[in-house]
Amino acid sequence: DVGQQVEAAGLDSLWMGEHVVLFDEMEFPYPASKDGRIPVPEGGGLLDTVATFGFLANATSQLRLGTGITLISQRHPLYTAKEFATLDWLSNGRVDFGVGVGWCKEEVIASGFGWEDRGPRSDEFLELIKRLWTEELVAYEGRFFNLPQACRLDPKPVQAEFPVLVGGHSKPAFRRAARYGTGWYGFALTPEQTAPLLQRLDEALARAGRSREGFEIIITPARESDADFEAFAQMGVDRLVLHMGSQAPARLEARLGDLARVVRNLA
Repeated sequence: DVGQQVEAAGLDSLWMGEHVVLFDEMEFPYPASKDGRIPVPEGGGLLDTVATFGFLANATSQLRLGTGITLISQRHPLYTAKEFATLDWLSNGRVDFGVGVGWCKEEVIASGFGWEDRGPRSDEFLELIKRLWTEELVAYEGRFFNLPQACRLDPKPVQAEFPVLVGGHSKPAFRRAARYGTGWYGFALTPEQTAPLLQRLDEALARAGRSREGFEIIITPARESDADFEAFAQMGVDRLVLHMGSQAPARLEARLGDLARVVRNLA
């Protein structure tokens, strides 16, 4: 119902975050809430993105499906490449692959990976997964991942250039976006916070021999107002991903009505 209502409201995409397990105690607090905890109701958890998007792809026809974000520092690239290529194939090219290294140390370790080396491991992940999506035969030798014998991954994604939207506000995140991304995703930002970040992104793109031409900028706003929406548009933001706000059905229904009004106002 949610997927069909979002599509009917004129929204272009539906996004989901990813957490495999949650923790009562964490070394680093969740950066987008006042109390440092992920805002989900007790026992609510988060649905798996790939399984849920497979379900939603069959319930919709035009709606794009975006991950905000897929935690690549705690995933194996071979299975991830297969899952998202299959999802793109089944949805006829409607997937946006938002990625990031993640902030939850306990979750990365629980997934069987190291914390301190998550950055360079994520770089290898992106390099390998893009090759698996685009090359007929792939062999790979890296510090963290190896394919010693050339292999095939089919079917390929429907999208000739699979959107890879790199999230994060740090210098390594901008470098990663400029090197591997088709876009950048900023989370919980105001226009005032976004402007200097876009300047740093432009600098990273220039160092990589690129520009913002053909490069998508996506923001989840920290607040919502017509003035902020206009400010984001003026600074070159391509898409806004707005919070649904709740898992409760009644509140979700009201929020969908609000989002439909936002779409009408912006149109």
